[in-house]
Amino acid sequence: MWSGSIRFILPFALGALTASGLAPFDAWWISLACLVAIGWMFQATRRRWDAARLGWLFGFGYFAIGLMWIVEPFLVDVQRHGWMAPFGLAFMAGGMALFWSVAFWSGFIMGRSPLTRTAALLAMWSLAEFARAYVFTGFPWAAPAQLWSATHTAQLSAWVGPHGLAFWTLASVLFLPFLRRGMAIALIPGGLLIAGTVVSAPPEPAGPTGEQKIVRLIQPNAPQNQKWHPDHVWSFFERQLDLTADRVPGQPVDLIVWPETSIPTFLHQAGREIGAIAQAADGVPVVAGIRRVDGRRYYNSLVFIGASGTVEASYDKHHLVPFGEYVPLGDFAARFGVSGFAAEAGEGFSAGPGPQVLDIAGIGQALPLICYEAVFPQDVNGAPDRADVLLQITNDAWFGKWSGPYQHLAQSRMRAIEQGLPMIRVANTGISAMIDPYGRVTASLPLNRHGAVDAALPHPLPRTIYARTGDWPVFLLVLVLAIVIPVLHPRRGKPN
Repeated sequence: MWSGSIRFILPFALGALTASGLAPFDAWWISLACLVAIGWMFQATRRRWDAARLGWLFGFGYFAIGLMWIVEPFLVDVQRHGWMAPFGLAFMAGGMALFWSVAFWSGFIMGRSPLTRTAALLAMWSLAEFARAYVFTGFPWAAPAQLWSATHTAQLSAWVGPHGLAFWTLASVLFLPFLRRGMAIALIPGGLLIAGTVVSAPPEPAGPTGEQKIVRLIQPNAPQNQKWHPDHVWSFFERQLDLTADRVPGQPVDLIVWPETSIPTFLHQAGREIGAIAQAADGVPVVAGIRRVDGRRYYNSLVFIGASGTVEASYDKHHLVPFGEYVPLGDFAARFGVSGFAAEAGEGFSAGPGPQVLDIAGIGQALPLICYEAVFPQDVNGAPDRADVLLQITNDAWFGKWSGPYQHLAQSRMRAIEQGLPMIRVANTGISAMIDPYGRVTASLPLNRHGAVDAALPHPLPRTIYARTGDWPVFLLVLVLAIVIPVLHPRRGKPN
């Protein structure tokens, strides 16, 4: 049906516009319109490979804009690595788009009528998002549910999780051509917004009470190209000490939190630094990021420094960034004599044992999350015990100054909603924030500024439905849908 360059330009453009629903733009209405348009184009497709191309081009446009921040790490040392930036973005966006391409291809060949073909696309697109979140350690960044992070509709994730919210969104837009106009208005976009508001309408934030704990968030604002530079590294450490010690007399603080890798040495060598932190904290417990060494293995860690000035607990990051913190299969390659990428040989970080709940004196049970770990709802849901608060420390200097830090914050807000837990979020360059269990930011420090803020810790909510069930109900639903469609409506003859 489509001819010439329009077959390539239009789906790519629709994908790029769909990404405007992500932070910092939050233009979800544009995203919905583009999803409706791509669904209509899918219905007009007549060949399976055209459907695969349509899905890939749409996904490539979406992820090229949604993951634009990926170029930022290559620009830290632009003379050495700047040339890699466009290739890094193209390969990442193209790779993510393959998941959607397979969904469009399989959705086309599974259905024998426009209605069943649309249902098949819904099932396979949803399964593609599950695959993107889980396969090869997963990378669910820019998931469809994140289009709702700035709206009341996000509250639905406490019931059905991010995959359930994405399934509902895709169902609403893909089935729009089969509905009467009045029913369509009730479903999209009003139905999603109304349901999110009515089903789980968050009350107004409660005022401060004597029972609320006060947490000081420390944001040093160390640019990545200076963070580890010998001429600057200790000045940033001193800045954090000053922000820790500069407290208003008579206003108690129950916990002080520093960001990821904020102590610029290894834990076994950090006696002097930890002593300086304890002196500046003056009896207040501190959580801080630091690197840890065990034999030849390195860990990206978090330590809890008690009121006495000693390290009382630690946590090792377990969900590492592939090719950023380690090279996949590096330890396996070492068995064959190729040890240059092996974490066991000190080349990159090693993964910790898994989610862990720490007892933070004065605060309660905290689930630590280091940077990237807050992107994975299944990891947060996989904690061994129910926490009282989520505690994320991160270094978002890698993400630049445009979309990355805002999208990372949006995902942290989604994790708070899903679990019904407040989140303490402290970022090196921002955005540091206190987030309530409805995902609302109650206190924050702006991006690319240094400073400290004392924030009241909101109380947790009862355990949400999603926290009890995880992704299994939605996964089984879409899996059954994917199996039932071709069984009940088998195709006759060749797919094309």
